[in-house]
Amino acid sequence: MVEFYRFLDTYEALIYILLAIGGLFSFRWLWRSWREWRIAVFSLEKEFSSRRLARSTAISALIVILFCAEFFIASFIIPGLPSDFFVATPTLDFISTPTGTLSPEMQTQFAIAPAGTEALNASGCVPNQLILTFPEAGDEISGAIELTGTVNIPNFGFYKYEVAPAGSEIWATIAAGRNVVNEGPLGRWDTTALTPGDYQLRLVVVDNEGIELPACIVPVRVTSLQ
Repeated sequence: MVEFYRFLDTYEALIYILLAIGGLFSFRWLWRSWREWRIAVFSLEKEFSSRRLARSTAISALIVILFCAEFFIASFIIPGLPSDFFVATPTLDFISTPTGTLSPEMQTQFAIAPAGTEALNASGCVPNQLILTFPEAGDEISGAIELTGTVNIPNFGFYKYEVAPAGSEIWATIAAGRNVVNEGPLGRWDTTALTPGDYQLRLVVVDNEGIELPACIVPVRVTSLQ
């Protein structure tokens, strides 16, 4: 259903054009069939013209129905869908309750990723719009923690937070949210399965047109539970 709505939304103008062209031919055929039916005299001729009239009427009616359906879906149904409906986010699941943990596959990739160095400064964070207040740059964390911060931009769509080893671009999505947050909890992150070391925590916000804004990246250090 998502792909169907995306197709109707993406090719809306082309669909209208094709239906308009088809409508011109079908209505022309309908007019000619009706005229032939009216002037038909003999029973056999009348029968053939009636069949052509029925077919042209059915095709014309189908085109009108398709045009109305496209207009209704594009004008009323699609604008009322959630803002993240057309955004391709295969790693996110807003329906299930996020656990804040990474998949075993991502944990394995993190374990074999080369270690790097990271300056203990946050980057890309914007106060009152996109910022992590906990953890902060250079914080040492362990176990399960609750992330806090702000995600509040014009035309807000959704946010997600991700993690990668320091100096790496192997980002893994931890969890996501669909609501604006002002200096409040963003979600949970369970670090117990991660190898102790330096990591990057990235907070990403996407607007309702699917455009991903520059991320807020905070370097942290994961330590083992004592």
